[in-house]
Amino acid sequence: MTLQNVQSFAAGRWIGTDDSARVIHSAVTGKVIAQAGNASLDTDEMLDYARNVGGPALREMTFHQRAKMLKALALDLSKHKQRLYDISFATGATQNDHLIDIDGGIGTMLVFASKGRREMPDDVVYLDGAVEQLSRNGTFLGQHICTPLRGVAVHINAFNFPVWGMLEKLAPTLLAGVPAIVKPATASCYVTELAVQIMIDSGILPKGALQMVAGGLGGMLGQLTNQDVVSFTGSADTALMLRSQKHILANSIRFVAEQDSLNASILGPDASPDTPEFGLFIKEVTREMTTKAGQKCTAIRRVFAPDVLVPAVLEALQESLSKVTIGDPADDATRMGALVSPSQRADVLAKAATLGKEAERVFGDPDNFTVHGASAEKGAFLPPMLFHCATPDTAVNVHEVEAFGPVSTVMPYRDLDHAVELVNKGQGSLVASVITHDAQVARLVALGAGAFHGRLYFNNRDSMKESTGHGSPLPHMVHGGPGRAGGGEEMGGIRGVMHYMQRTAIQGSPDILAAIGNKWVPGAREIDHADHPFTRSFHELEIGETYKTKERQISLADIEHFAEFTGDTFYAHMDDAAAKRNPFFPGRVAHGYLLLSFAAGLFVEPNEGPVLANTGLDNLRFTKPVEAGDSIKVHLSVKHKTPRNEEYGEVRWHVTLTNQDDELVAEYELLTMNAY
Repeated sequence: MTLQNVQSFAAGRWIGTDDSARVIHSAVTGKVIAQAGNASLDTDEMLDYARNVGGPALREMTFHQRAKMLKALALDLSKHKQRLYDISFATGATQNDHLIDIDGGIGTMLVFASKGRREMPDDVVYLDGAVEQLSRNGTFLGQHICTPLRGVAVHINAFNFPVWGMLEKLAPTLLAGVPAIVKPATASCYVTELAVQIMIDSGILPKGALQMVAGGLGGMLGQLTNQDVVSFTGSADTALMLRSQKHILANSIRFVAEQDSLNASILGPDASPDTPEFGLFIKEVTREMTTKAGQKCTAIRRVFAPDVLVPAVLEALQESLSKVTIGDPADDATRMGALVSPSQRADVLAKAATLGKEAERVFGDPDNFTVHGASAEKGAFLPPMLFHCATPDTAVNVHEVEAFGPVSTVMPYRDLDHAVELVNKGQGSLVASVITHDAQVARLVALGAGAFHGRLYFNNRDSMKESTGHGSPLPHMVHGGPGRAGGGEEMGGIRGVMHYMQRTAIQGSPDILAAIGNKWVPGAREIDHADHPFTRSFHELEIGETYKTKERQISLADIEHFAEFTGDTFYAHMDDAAAKRNPFFPGRVAHGYLLLSFAAGLFVEPNEGPVLANTGLDNLRFTKPVEAGDSIKVHLSVKHKTPRNEEYGEVRWHVTLTNQDDELVAEYELLTMNAY
């Protein structure tokens, strides 16, 4: 077998190994299959290339252009999934494990691409929150904006997910407009190298947007600035060592950590063995113990059940685990493959021995188990190992020691408060799950354990068919956790993008804010045009373009006809005496929706044109009642424009309704789809 030299991609070129390279073993056969590392990498050159080549190229792109780039990357990677599957078997992962790592990583990138198009502007500035009025008359305003950091993101990834672990960090980083240097764990870096090769060869990425270090980073972290970010996944000890470096602390360099986590699952007190929830609980625990051979940062390490149900839980888990086939991960019959390396196997055995000081091993003998299609002696195989700790209140190790493999410990709780107390002994976790059909159980756990967990996953008979599982971080939701889990929040939709951007408070006049944010704000300059705005295409419309309508008087007959026609005979519109007793109304008033309907009649251009559809309105508020005899007029301004596809885009209009005295009676944002 040819020894693979895993290369680094640095400053636009592939660089091979040198004498400092470390060997990499197959998790299945134990044979040396690759080597990685080059101590002579020029980290100064890499950082300079990222900051001065990759950064400017990415920042020239809008969020939508970056989102389209992510989608193109994901689709191209998807064409090469089989190559990634084939090479990943040597890590000990099964085909089902590949679906989580490879397909999951590609799916994550696609979600960020979609969110970038839908939730971010087709611009280079992201507006964070609403405009703040800082003066009485609105001539001095405030707005928070987010812009890309001018540095580089250094991603230090773990061995267990060589594709997903890279892509879930890379997607929000590139969407933010920041270049990345990826440093995969050496044990599985050959898989990451292939994924990087595919992305580089696609030609989709700008030069300098992505680099990769196979092996050690050398002194790179000591060369970072306050415009750089370190995003780390791994052990708490390594995270502490890295983030506490004097240079990192002195320069306030952002450090996002996702680290050790003694995740838990609670069987609700309502989930007796005859309920669907009990079977679901057993299935979830079994799956989390055996997927990726338990090498998941979100795997269930601690299992809590009502004390009277512990015997039934132990019996059911032993039966379920006995059906797990351990063996060659390339064999379709295999349910659990090997750990990533002999050293990882040794580490799990050592941690399991520590747990054994407080808990009894009730299933899984590491010295006596069957491996199908492979050698237990040569490969890094272990059986699922289930422990039972009868005294979780006084135990220490079960709440502090993580055996990063197929190891879990079952523990009893007396009542729900006790369960929450025990779960929180983990001192911060990525996820805890609760299997219950009782909504009040879920609420109490959320209130009691929320502060200690980045994610709480509730499942029962109602959601089990569509749920994604305890251990599946989704790009829409925060992935991270407090305390022991590192304090970071990767992903979480656009929240994840913000790790790589700077939030800045902008203060100034309406024109200044409108120019910076490329979004019209009340009080900013208005543009008058001879043509009705509904006759002008998406691209022809200008931010701030304004249309002012004539007045329309509201009559009592209008109010009564609208009430009869719609069936809305609320007393404030029909009974003058009752309306006067209401502190909000002077007497009978017009319906709010009548005002909206009349407003549309005032500003709509009825002929066929670029406006394709009215898709809704946002932020509607009625500010002053309108009585019979009052008049209304409309002020319509183009607030913002967002491309949606190749044919049309969304126009957001700022709409105000005023009465005959120029007093504001209603305000909202109208959304239309306009042809290009």
